[in-house]
Order: sequence, then C-alpha cells, then structure tokens
Amino acid sequence: MRKVISQFGQGPLQQKLTAGDLHFVSDAEVSKGGSGTGPSPHEYLGAALAACTSMTLKMYAGRKDMKLENAIVTADIERVDNVEEFSRDIQLMGDLTAEEKERLLEIADKCPIHKALAGEIQIKTQLVN
Repeated sequence: MRKVISQFGQGPLQQKLTAGDLHFVSDAEVSKGGSGTGPSPHEYLGAALAACTSMTLKMYAGRKDMKLENAIVTADIERVDNVEEFSRDIQLMGDLTAEEKERLLEIADKCPIHKALAGEIQIKTQLVN
C-alpha cells in the first residue's frame, strides 16, 4: 500500500493528501468550521468501506461467473453513545438468483476494510523530528 501523507491545505481545515502520485484533499463541512472543499475524514472512511465492498463483490462475482452488472454500495457513519455505527446498503444489479444475492451479501463482510473496521485496530504514533 502507498503511504498516505496529509499536510495543511488552504482555508481553516483543508488538508492536502497524497498517496504516491495521487493528490486529493480532505476538509470539514462549512457548518463544522471548514470550507467544504473535499470529503471529511469520516466520509473517506465510509468511502473506503463502500469502495472495498463493491470491489470485493465484483471480483468474487467475476470468479464465479455471476451476472453481476453493478453493485451500488452506500455507507454512512454515525456516532452514537461514543460508538461509531456504520450502516451499509448494497444494491445488486444483474440477472442474479436469490442464492447468488445471499452469497454476495455474505461476501460483502469479507472485504478487507470491513475486516479491518470490525477487528482489533492498533495505531502506533511516533514523532519523527
């Protein structure tokens, strides 16, 4: 995995992000003191879950010759009683049997980001200067 680097961007909270040669930004909503120029860190977290789920379903369906035309995954995060609650809605499009849909729903929980978020997480932080 390419390392992700964040540094101050323009405005009160914008962050300039790089991952290898890719450049993007993160920001807070205007109502939260930002300029709204990019997804918030929580939105990126939701995007990671949604993208990983959809990719995993596409790869699995391809290996099993399922007629999955698209998987539309919507992710949302809400903080309730100091707990991050993720909700994920999956819309499967294509000529799929009920059994294939059920199997794809099971496979969704096997995406690496789902596993990371549902498992134990350790964050090691060090000052480097």
